[in-house]
Amino acid sequence: MKFAIFAAGGVGGYFGGRLAQAEHDVTFIARGEHLEAIRETGLRVDSIDGDFVIQPAKATDDPDSVGAVDVLLVAVKAWQMEEAIEQMKFLVGTTTVIIPLLNGVEAPEQLSAAFGSECVLGGLCRISSFVAEPGRIQHVGMKPYIAFGELDNEKSERVSALQKIFAEIPDIVADVPDDIHVAMWEKFIFICALSGVGAVTRQVVGVYRDIPETRAMLYLALKEAFKVGKKRGVALPKNFADVMLDRIDNLPDEMLASMQKDVMDGRPSELESQNGAVVRMGRELGLPTPTHDFIYASLLPMELKAQNKS
Repeated sequence: MKFAIFAAGGVGGYFGGRLAQAEHDVTFIARGEHLEAIRETGLRVDSIDGDFVIQPAKATDDPDSVGAVDVLLVAVKAWQMEEAIEQMKFLVGTTTVIIPLLNGVEAPEQLSAAFGSECVLGGLCRISSFVAEPGRIQHVGMKPYIAFGELDNEKSERVSALQKIFAEIPDIVADVPDDIHVAMWEKFIFICALSGVGAVTRQVVGVYRDIPETRAMLYLALKEAFKVGKKRGVALPKNFADVMLDRIDNLPDEMLASMQKDVMDGRPSELESQNGAVVRMGRELGLPTPTHDFIYASLLPMELKAQNKS
């Protein structure tokens, strides 16, 4: 299969790198110094599971030059989706499969509106990785996990073929959940609570989960987003918030969510697609989301400043 990775950041660089290491045809969509470094010295991945270099690596900032691919992994930040959709249109042919690996739950709808739902899968991943310097991805935590599935949860041949490809890579756990929407919402609710409370408190998870007042905020954020998901018809289990809080209790003390890092560093973040999305969906459904309202309102001035809109 012919793969394109849009774009080659911490997520795309890692999963695309592993696919290329397994000798699949992979083209990385990148730009700037990162692109130049990949072209000159290859894509280096420093991983807790073993370092490797893809050299030569196929990389470009011109998606039009690549043409239609079999599989398109979309690994941009959620706030970059609108621009990315415009740029990736020549990568998408009649048989292309698009897998979004974003933190939110709205990407499949956005991609379906642009390219048709027949070519879009639901998808998610779990990994702690980032661009350490141009041309180098640093994988620092979590067993890399990727999950995808048809939006109607059909067990299709294309999904089975993709699972086989990823399952043959020993350093990746590849999964096809029974319900991809449940899987996506589980990650969404989990990361919204971590990102939001972490960004408001500006503390590592080991601090805010142990203070009664901020632990209560964390739990309420989980419950509010859970209620929104249930109201939207997602088959989330009844005890979901408690299960997620238990999972948070087992996270490393020093963990910072990616949105939290962006907010604290003054960079554009995924606020709109995480806590902002819970607020928007809650209003559409007539469900109150006071905790997410507070988080969103508290962080919005910094977000607007980061995007040069204030």
